[in-house]
Amino acid sequence: MSRIVPAEWAPHRAMWLGWPSHADLWAEDLAPAREEVAALARALAGPGGERVRLLAHGADAEQAARALLGDVAGVEIVPGRFGDIWLRDTGPIFAREGGGDVAVGFRFNGWGGKYELPHDDEVAAQIAAGAGVRLAPVDAVMEGGALDHDGFGTVLTTRQCLLNPNRNDGWTEAAAERVLQGALGARKVLWLGDGLKNDHTDGHVDNLARFVAPGVVACPVSWGKTDPNAAVYDATARALSEMTDARGERLRVVRIPSPGRLVNDDGEVVPASHMNFLIANRAVIVPTYDDIAAGRLAVEAVQAALPDRKAIGLPSRAILTGGGSFHCITQQEPA
Repeated sequence: MSRIVPAEWAPHRAMWLGWPSHADLWAEDLAPAREEVAALARALAGPGGERVRLLAHGADAEQAARALLGDVAGVEIVPGRFGDIWLRDTGPIFAREGGGDVAVGFRFNGWGGKYELPHDDEVAAQIAAGAGVRLAPVDAVMEGGALDHDGFGTVLTTRQCLLNPNRNDGWTEAAAERVLQGALGARKVLWLGDGLKNDHTDGHVDNLARFVAPGVVACPVSWGKTDPNAAVYDATARALSEMTDARGERLRVVRIPSPGRLVNDDGEVVPASHMNFLIANRAVIVPTYDDIAAGRLAVEAVQAALPDRKAIGLPSRAILTGGGSFHCITQQEPA
């Protein structure tokens, strides 16, 4: 029986969201990261029109979540076990199969062995059980943030991540496409090159290019003369403009201003991206960072790309210290 992954803009039954739960991982960023995740949960449950299922690890984390969100209608705090909050990568990918849903669970190896934490390999099964759908394990390493879907069987990804030997040694494009076809019903895979500089995910596509409508893909345009990813952004846009989707339609490319050059306390470039937006039932939540003007223009551009939803910009600087943003810490459960 064939499968298909719904587009992110298709209706959701729920939105799973990870709650920062481990003080040893987040250190001084724990409290501000929790504030940012709480703001995201409120936006999702309010204008976003979502049932938010907030996964929290441990009694202290649950208590902190209830203190910030216990009185917010539409937010359910769910006890769970995980290494950290990146549910897009550790959780399952929901797919349609016949008349029902299936939770496709790939193996997870800490983004190529970089960050292997206890319980992260249990998240897919927990979310599948919480959603009441069958878990379909796949014997291949894959993260949800490495793939983007248009609902017609077109999958967007990067060679830097999917063909990296630290995931599945010896994989070729053909080998990856066979797995994507069998596990997720992929009819056509669109291959981009590299992702963002210093992205520990090895170039996840959800920081680089995203479907925003059938046949329409958004990708960044550089902001400022020192943007470290300017060449990657332009190469991505050129490549996309020459591609067609699974229906045979040529892609239309829209450009979203990037956050520009962001660095950490050590002066190292960090992979900040406005492309890590999250499409909810009635809103699209855009992460913003240090540059107010860049964030405002990005929200305006996302609003133009998704006019049937309210575009909302929310700060994600503390979450970024963990390596990702709003899309990385969520997983939609289709209706």
